[in-house]
Amino acid sequence: MGHPNGLVSQGKQPVFSFGVITDVQYADIPDGRSFLGVPRYYRNSIIVLQKAIQNWNNHQNISFALNLGDIVDGYCPKDQSLEAVKKVVAEFDKFNGRVYHMIGNHCLYNLPRSKLLPLMSFSNVDRAYYEFSPVPEYRFIVLDGYDISAIGWPHDHPHTIEAVKILNEKNPNLDKNSPNGLVDLERRFLKFNGGVGKEQLEWLDKTLQDATKSNQKVVVCCHIPLDPGATSKEALLWNYDEVMDVIHRYDCVKVCLAGHDHTGGHSVDSCGVHHRVLEAALECPPGTDAFGYIDVYEDRLSLIGTDRMASSEMVFNH
Repeated sequence: MGHPNGLVSQGKQPVFSFGVITDVQYADIPDGRSFLGVPRYYRNSIIVLQKAIQNWNNHQNISFALNLGDIVDGYCPKDQSLEAVKKVVAEFDKFNGRVYHMIGNHCLYNLPRSKLLPLMSFSNVDRAYYEFSPVPEYRFIVLDGYDISAIGWPHDHPHTIEAVKILNEKNPNLDKNSPNGLVDLERRFLKFNGGVGKEQLEWLDKTLQDATKSNQKVVVCCHIPLDPGATSKEALLWNYDEVMDVIHRYDCVKVCLAGHDHTGGHSVDSCGVHHRVLEAALECPPGTDAFGYIDVYEDRLSLIGTDRMASSEMVFNH
């Protein structure tokens, strides 16, 4: 059987497979454009999601699905936010398996964390980072890139206060979403990005210790990309360097998956970790798609992308 986007079947059965989609950013509003003028298809994106669910269900061997964040758009009228989130979650619920969600900035423009997390089936509504192990050999770690953030938390929350302090120190612009005058990697200090807090970093370290002891390979997932080689400087996690310092202490992390930067990207960092930023569903003109599934083997992850989501081989080199 031929694969879309030119991947050749390896002949060997995968250990398991899982679906991937990101940045659906649905809203019941006319099509628009990003700040950079890229067309956005707000109503069509839910059709892309519907096709993804149908594809995964027809495949019959998709163990679970990952939504890498931003299920509704910031331009969604705020009196429709709750219904829009429920509508998209209802589409995800049509998948014949578990869906693991991440929160993104657009989700938080629409609803505070206290309302959002219960709607998206987070097992612990007090935090949006967690881990799971679909098979004994693999563990998935889902990070919350908006742990330290100026959006989503109450205004007087310590995480909001810390985020505002970081933005004021690093970004002199009145509009904190503007990178004007910021140089090179400093351009990441924008309000639509965020950071991983101290408690979460400690949890990440302990979880990777445990995975190492259990001889597990790890896939790290975060809405915001973690490597400058895979994304634009304006779409990086504020403290990506701190997070990667923790990850690089161990050999168990093989791949980092992300969304947020709609054009997508793929890099291999200095320690051999693959970083795959997935292409957005939102930017698919009607009749096109961006979703995929990943076949997991002992020595690699193989992304079979549909249409605008590029297929990728992520072979482990350690």
